Amino acid sequence: MMRRFEDTRILMYSHDTFGLGHLRRCRTIAHSLVEDFRGLNILIISGATIAGAFDYRARVDFVKIPSVIKLRNGEYTSLARHIDLQETLKMRQSIIRHTAETFQPDIFIVDKEPMGLRGEVEDTLGYLKARGTTLVLGLREVMDAPHLLEAEWKRNDVMRKIGLFYDKVWVYGPPEFYDPLTGLDVPSSVRARMDFVGFLQRSLPGYDDPGHKPEGDYILVTTGGGGDGADLVHDVIHAYQQDATLTHRALVVLGPYMPAKKRGKLMRKASAIPHISMIEFDSRMEELIAGARGVVAMGGYNTYCEILSFDTPALIVPRVAPREEQLSRARRAAELGLVDMLLPEAAEEPLRLAAALKSLPSRPRPSQVRPDLRLDGLANISEIVGSWLEQRQRRHFAVVEG
Repeated sequence: MMRRFEDTRILMYSHDTFGLGHLRRCRTIAHSLVEDFRGLNILIISGATIAGAFDYRARVDFVKIPSVIKLRNGEYTSLARHIDLQETLKMRQSIIRHTAETFQPDIFIVDKEPMGLRGEVEDTLGYLKARGTTLVLGLREVMDAPHLLEAEWKRNDVMRKIGLFYDKVWVYGPPEFYDPLTGLDVPSSVRARMDFVGFLQRSLPGYDDPGHKPEGDYILVTTGGGGDGADLVHDVIHAYQQDATLTHRALVVLGPYMPAKKRGKLMRKASAIPHISMIEFDSRMEELIAGARGVVAMGGYNTYCEILSFDTPALIVPRVAPREEQLSRARRAAELGLVDMLLPEAAEEPLRLAAALKSLPSRPRPSQVRPDLRLDGLANISEIVGSWLEQRQRRHFAVVEG
């Protein structure tokens, strides 16, 4: 039963410098919460260049901050090349703080980057902490290789600041799958605030659009945001070129952040292969994954949740640098039998990749391998948020009546 809380507000922060994962995760959580609670309004602060390309449910909106992009070497630059990076970061920090002051949230949820991009959220965290806002850090179930994450967080004193600011740390996965802080020296005070809420289950929209996904059987190839997905798409095309017996129909979604030159080159190559069709972007990937006989992906968090949610056979070819998040997730999922995995160098062998593509539709679905698999993250988040809001409401009434 939907519960009602009058004029309750949640602010979410999604730094979005490379792909679509952070915004899509925030949007999924926001949509689930407004479905469960009347009177709840959610505002997402996002740096995604295409934040406006997605649909948002009633009582969910977004504030766009100037975009910063992450280069393949891990460095950052302003999307607007004529504006200095430091100027862009100052604008972002100012907009974030002003939004918090104006919106006055009851709960502030920060996605993945504890202090925001280059510390841009720290000032806002201090302000909201002082006014009694509940502060939540949401972490993917896999952050990065421990040695890389530890070096980054030590350099910026992140662990101490998590303990200083945050009331709760949510891990968007079950404890038996992976611990995002494994290998790090985590204070007991921070460990005590960690809740492994579970994977975030995805669902299809309530309406049916029969013309949206292809008719008949197809394999879906997706690179997420696409910023570093050209190699995977090239390898798939090469596999089709080298193996005439590979005749599965393939739908390739390139991703909106794939560089234009690479996108054009791949489209020209694929045009000569009758079994491959390509599109640049689709804001409703859930429907495409649900309808596919199999999925070939790099294995970012959201795609992985969709593969599990729609019980679709999957082949993962993970990114291995500069972050090892996708590699760690793919290895663990393959170890559990949930997906097949090929390292990028193996996917470069066309006949080896072709064999994997041909066998993909007949591999067991995730639920056949792990029938006990649960994706209860959204339900658990709603339960936690509901209990907080009820406590806040009781305190409010006690003050009014007193």
